[in-house]
Amino acid sequence: MNKTIQLQDLGLQDYKTTWEYQEEIFKGIVDLKIQNRREGTNLETPNYFLFVEHPHVYTLGKSGDLENLLLNEKQLEAKGATFYKINRGGDITYHGPGQIVGYPILDLEHFFTDIHKYLRFLEESIILTLQEYGLECGRSEGETGVWLGAGTPFARKICALGVRASRWVTMHGLALNVNVDLGYFDNIIPCGIRGKAVTSLNVELGVEKVDEAEVKAKIVKHFTQLFEAEFVAK
Repeated sequence: MNKTIQLQDLGLQDYKTTWEYQEEIFKGIVDLKIQNRREGTNLETPNYFLFVEHPHVYTLGKSGDLENLLLNEKQLEAKGATFYKINRGGDITYHGPGQIVGYPILDLEHFFTDIHKYLRFLEESIILTLQEYGLECGRSEGETGVWLGAGTPFARKICALGVRASRWVTMHGLALNVNVDLGYFDNIIPCGIRGKAVTSLNVELGVEKVDEAEVKAKIVKHFTQLFEAEFVAK
């Protein structure tokens, strides 16, 4: 089993460009698995983890409701934002500057074949990261992602999750609000959940800006431990 994960930090990157890059990697891994099965070969499949930051963009998952986007085309343009319907699970979410987006493209047959466990491990990597900043956070029953104040009137979401998987290969992933302009969330019903707030790490810590490189390093550390993997920078 190959538990080495190639780590790439793409910096600020257009959403569609990154999506196409994800699809290219994803297809390569799936095609290799199909070849192995068809030809009886045992060629090793790679694993990737992409960090990226996107310009303002709203994305709607395949089971999402377009009515959860509260802007029309002209209003999107005025906000300097774009919109895409995409092939992950979940409803609508926002990506933008100050948000750490992580796209693990893994062959889960190297780790475990359990999508529920995979989602819980993604959440746990963020929970453990935020605990290092002294934040009490966790899961909200029936609602994927990482929350503060779950189960109280002050519940607020700090990290969204949405994934796609085929032949145990994953794509898409997580979006952690670190230094985000939360005003952009006012233009959607985040994840289709009404009446619950969204927050960002800098807001919770009461600081102007959190070191994003430091946050990424902590995510990698916890992801490595949970998946018993080794990251290699590419």
